[in-house]
Amino acid sequence: MRRKAFLLAAAIALASHQAHAAQWAVDMGHSTLGFTGSQGGSSFTGRFTRWQAEIDFDPADPAAGHARVVIDMASAATGDAQKDEALPQADWFEVKRFPQAVFVATGFRAKGGNAYDAVGTLTIRGLKKDVVLPFTLDLEPAPDPVHAHAVGRLPLVRTDYGVGQGAWSSGQIVGLEVVVTLDLVATRQP
Repeated sequence: MRRKAFLLAAAIALASHQAHAAQWAVDMGHSTLGFTGSQGGSSFTGRFTRWQAEIDFDPADPAAGHARVVIDMASAATGDAQKDEALPQADWFEVKRFPQAVFVATGFRAKGGNAYDAVGTLTIRGLKKDVVLPFTLDLEPAPDPVHAHAVGRLPLVRTDYGVGQGAWSSGQIVGLEVVVTLDLVATRQP
């Protein structure tokens, strides 16, 4: 009997804890998910044209939030025909075997002001790594926000995810550090 009471109390506590998170719909027309890198000492930028995000977040209880972003890796576009043709191939994203990259945030941490961390994992080419994505978040109108604008940057080493095989793995031609960038506009769902 005591065990049933404990399980019931735990279920109620979990349900009330999860109820704090708010669902947000990303405005894809005003949001970008991109990346920066370097080749031959010159920087370049790119973006993913197809991706989707599910976000549950309440600034009053960030630890209860979570998010899942799924990226169509074949949608990478840099504006350079040679790069755009190479990125889906086996040496880089190998989209035939690994069509998607997935970022999963299992919680958020408030760092003061409008600064937060999204704590979770990033999977690219089947390789899953723990990551912390720092971002800023502006909410309006206060005190009951309905619109959000988040901006973040996640530096990573591309070869940790197998991106850049063979001659491309050394970093001599294409730099090893890549920064994933996000600029999201979202509306809280009723």
